[in-house]
Amino acid sequence: MEIFCSTRRLVLRRFTAGDADLLVELDSDPEVMRFLTHGRPTARAEIEKIILPRFLEYYTLFDGYGHWAALEKETGDFIGWVSMRPRDGDPSDEPELGYRLRRDAWGQGYATEAAQVLVDKAFAESGARRVFAETMAVNAASRRVLEKVGLRYARTFHREFEDPIPGTESGEVEYELLRADWEQQRRNR
Repeated sequence: MEIFCSTRRLVLRRFTAGDADLLVELDSDPEVMRFLTHGRPTARAEIEKIILPRFLEYYTLFDGYGHWAALEKETGDFIGWVSMRPRDGDPSDEPELGYRLRRDAWGQGYATEAAQVLVDKAFAESGARRVFAETMAVNAASRRVLEKVGLRYARTFHREFEDPIPGTESGEVEYELLRADWEQQRRNR
Protein backbone atom coordinates (compact mmCIF):
# COMPACT_ATOMS: atom_id res chain seq x y z
CA MET A 1 0.00 0.00 0.00
CA GLU A 2 1.51 3.29 -1.08
CA ILE A 3 0.37 5.95 1.39
CA PHE A 4 0.09 9.50 0.10
CA CYS A 5 -0.65 11.09 3.48
CA SER A 6 -2.68 10.65 6.62
CA THR A 7 -4.84 12.72 8.90
CA ARG A 8 -5.99 12.18 12.45
CA ARG A 9 -8.54 9.55 11.37
CA LEU A 10 -7.74 8.74 7.75
CA VAL A 11 -5.09 7.24 5.52
CA LEU A 12 -5.06 8.41 1.91
CA ARG A 13 -3.36 5.90 -0.37
CA ARG A 14 -2.83 5.48 -4.06
CA PHE A 15 -5.36 3.45 -5.93
CA THR A 16 -4.19 0.18 -7.47
CA ALA A 17 -5.40 -1.79 -10.47
CA GLY A 18 -7.10 -4.16 -8.00
CA ASP A 19 -9.43 -1.50 -6.56
CA ALA A 20 -12.23 -1.74 -9.14
CA ASP A 21 -14.60 -3.53 -6.72
CA LEU A 22 -14.29 -0.66 -4.22
CA LEU A 23 -15.24 1.90 -6.86
CA VAL A 24 -18.08 -0.24 -8.23
CA GLU A 25 -19.56 -0.60 -4.75
CA LEU A 26 -19.21 3.14 -4.06
CA ASP A 27 -20.83 4.16 -7.34
CA SER A 28 -23.63 1.59 -6.94
CA ASP A 29 -25.27 3.48 -4.07
CA PRO A 30 -28.09 5.62 -5.53
CA GLU A 31 -27.69 8.23 -2.79
CA VAL A 32 -23.96 8.59 -3.43
CA MET A 33 -24.70 9.13 -7.12
CA ARG A 34 -27.77 11.32 -6.59
CA PHE A 35 -26.17 14.64 -7.59
CA LEU A 36 -24.04 13.06 -10.29
CA THR A 37 -26.18 10.65 -12.28
CA HIS A 38 -29.61 10.88 -10.64
CA GLY A 39 -28.73 7.73 -8.72
CA ARG A 40 -27.69 5.55 -11.64
CA PRO A 41 -24.62 3.40 -10.91
CA THR A 42 -21.44 3.64 -12.91
CA ALA A 43 -21.01 0.56 -15.08
CA ARG A 44 -18.24 -1.82 -14.02
CA ALA A 45 -16.79 -1.68 -17.54
CA GLU A 46 -16.51 2.12 -17.33
CA ILE A 47 -14.75 1.88 -13.98
CA GLU A 48 -12.35 -0.82 -15.19
CA LYS A 49 -11.59 0.60 -18.63
CA ILE A 50 -11.82 4.39 -18.12
CA ILE A 51 -12.09 5.66 -14.55
CA LEU A 52 -9.56 3.51 -12.68
CA PRO A 53 -6.92 3.73 -15.44
CA ARG A 54 -7.33 7.53 -15.40
CA PHE A 55 -6.91 7.57 -11.61
CA LEU A 56 -3.70 5.56 -11.99
CA GLU A 57 -2.42 7.74 -14.83
CA TYR A 58 -2.49 10.88 -12.66
CA TYR A 59 0.29 9.48 -10.47
CA THR A 60 2.65 9.54 -13.45
CA LEU A 61 1.48 12.90 -14.83
CA PHE A 62 1.63 15.04 -11.70
CA ASP A 63 3.65 14.94 -8.53
CA GLY A 64 1.35 15.45 -5.55
CA TYR A 65 -1.90 15.45 -7.51
CA GLY A 66 -4.33 12.63 -8.16
CA HIS A 67 -7.12 10.53 -6.71
CA TRP A 68 -6.62 8.70 -3.42
CA ALA A 69 -8.51 5.97 -1.67
CA ALA A 70 -9.61 7.18 1.77
CA LEU A 71 -9.37 4.55 4.51
CA GLU A 72 -10.37 4.78 8.15
CA LYS A 73 -7.18 4.49 10.18
CA GLU A 74 -8.79 2.48 12.95
CA THR A 75 -10.47 -0.16 10.77
CA GLY A 76 -8.71 0.11 7.41
CA ASP A 77 -12.15 0.30 5.77
CA PHE A 78 -12.48 2.07 2.42
CA ILE A 79 -14.79 5.05 2.87
CA GLY A 80 -14.42 6.65 -0.56
CA TRP A 81 -12.01 8.77 -2.51
CA VAL A 82 -10.67 12.30 -2.56
CA SER A 83 -8.86 14.09 -5.34
CA MET A 84 -6.81 17.15 -6.09
CA ARG A 85 -5.83 17.47 -9.71
CA PRO A 86 -5.82 19.89 -12.61
CA ARG A 87 -8.52 19.34 -15.18
CA ASP A 88 -7.42 18.39 -18.66
CA GLY A 89 -6.11 21.52 -20.34
CA ASP A 90 -6.07 23.62 -17.15
CA PRO A 91 -2.87 25.00 -15.63
CA SER A 92 -1.24 22.69 -13.08
CA ASP A 93 -1.28 25.45 -10.46
CA GLU A 94 -5.11 25.52 -10.48
CA PRO A 95 -6.16 22.07 -9.27
CA GLU A 96 -9.73 20.98 -8.63
CA LEU A 97 -10.73 19.43 -5.31
CA GLY A 98 -13.12 16.49 -5.40
CA TYR A 99 -14.46 13.76 -3.13
CA ARG A 100 -16.96 10.93 -3.07
CA LEU A 101 -17.69 9.06 0.14
CA ARG A 102 -19.74 6.03 1.06
CA ARG A 103 -23.05 6.97 2.62
CA ASP A 104 -22.12 5.39 5.98
CA ALA A 105 -19.19 7.85 6.17
CA TRP A 106 -21.33 10.95 5.64
CA GLY A 107 -21.81 13.46 8.44
CA GLN A 108 -18.70 12.42 10.35
CA GLY A 109 -16.34 15.13 9.12
CA TYR A 110 -14.28 12.80 6.93
CA ALA A 111 -14.78 14.83 3.75
CA THR A 112 -13.69 17.99 5.52
CA GLU A 113 -10.69 16.29 7.12
CA ALA A 114 -9.47 14.81 3.85
CA ALA A 115 -10.22 17.93 1.81
CA GLN A 116 -8.32 20.13 4.26
CA VAL A 117 -5.14 18.08 4.02
CA LEU A 118 -5.34 18.10 0.21
CA VAL A 119 -5.90 21.87 0.06
CA ASP A 120 -2.95 22.44 2.40
CA LYS A 121 -0.69 20.10 0.41
CA ALA A 122 -1.70 21.73 -2.89
CA PHE A 123 -0.58 25.14 -1.68
CA ALA A 124 2.34 24.14 0.55
CA GLU A 125 3.89 21.40 -1.60
CA SER A 126 2.52 21.52 -5.14
CA GLY A 127 2.71 25.24 -5.86
CA ALA A 128 -1.00 25.83 -6.35
CA ARG A 129 -2.00 29.44 -6.82
CA ARG A 130 -5.74 28.61 -6.80
CA VAL A 131 -7.78 25.61 -5.68
CA PHE A 132 -11.37 25.29 -6.83
CA ALA A 133 -14.31 22.92 -6.63
CA GLU A 134 -17.72 22.65 -8.24
CA THR A 135 -20.97 21.11 -7.11
CA MET A 136 -24.67 21.47 -7.79
CA ALA A 137 -26.12 24.57 -6.15
CA VAL A 138 -28.64 22.35 -4.34
CA ASN A 139 -25.95 20.09 -2.84
CA ALA A 140 -25.88 21.81 0.55
CA ALA A 141 -23.71 19.16 2.24
CA SER A 142 -20.94 19.46 -0.33
CA ARG A 143 -21.09 23.24 -0.21
CA ARG A 144 -20.63 23.11 3.59
CA VAL A 145 -17.50 20.98 3.19
CA LEU A 146 -16.03 23.49 0.74
CA GLU A 147 -16.76 26.37 3.08
CA LYS A 148 -15.28 24.54 6.08
CA VAL A 149 -11.96 24.08 4.29
CA GLY A 150 -11.83 27.75 3.38
CA LEU A 151 -13.08 27.84 -0.18
CA ARG A 152 -15.38 30.73 -0.98
CA TYR A 153 -18.31 30.99 -3.34
CA ALA A 154 -17.09 32.36 -6.70
CA ARG A 155 -19.99 31.98 -9.11
CA THR A 156 -23.12 30.17 -10.23
CA PHE A 157 -23.28 28.84 -13.77
CA HIS A 158 -25.57 26.63 -15.82
CA ARG A 159 -24.76 23.66 -18.00
CA GLU A 160 -26.92 21.96 -20.58
CA PHE A 161 -27.72 18.29 -19.93
CA GLU A 162 -29.59 15.86 -22.13
CA ASP A 163 -31.17 14.24 -19.07
CA PRO A 164 -31.09 16.88 -16.30
CA ILE A 165 -31.49 15.72 -12.73
CA PRO A 166 -33.65 17.51 -10.18
CA GLY A 167 -31.89 20.67 -9.03
CA THR A 168 -30.14 21.30 -12.34
CA GLU A 169 -32.33 24.34 -12.86
CA SER A 170 -30.60 25.98 -9.86
CA GLY A 171 -27.24 25.63 -11.58
CA GLU A 172 -23.76 24.65 -10.54
CA VAL A 173 -21.61 26.61 -8.12
CA GLU A 174 -17.88 27.13 -8.13
CA TYR A 175 -15.90 27.74 -4.96
CA GLU A 176 -12.28 28.82 -4.87
CA LEU A 177 -9.38 29.60 -2.60
CA LEU A 178 -6.46 31.73 -3.70
CA ARG A 179 -2.94 31.29 -2.33
CA ALA A 180 -2.92 34.64 -0.46
CA ASP A 181 -6.23 33.79 1.23
CA TRP A 182 -4.97 30.31 2.17
CA GLU A 183 -1.82 31.83 3.68
CA GLN A 184 -3.95 34.23 5.74
CA GLN A 185 -6.24 31.42 6.90
CA ARG A 186 -3.26 29.30 7.88
CA ARG A 187 -1.83 32.12 10.00
CA ASN A 188 -5.21 32.40 11.75
CA ARG A 189 -5.57 28.67 12.59
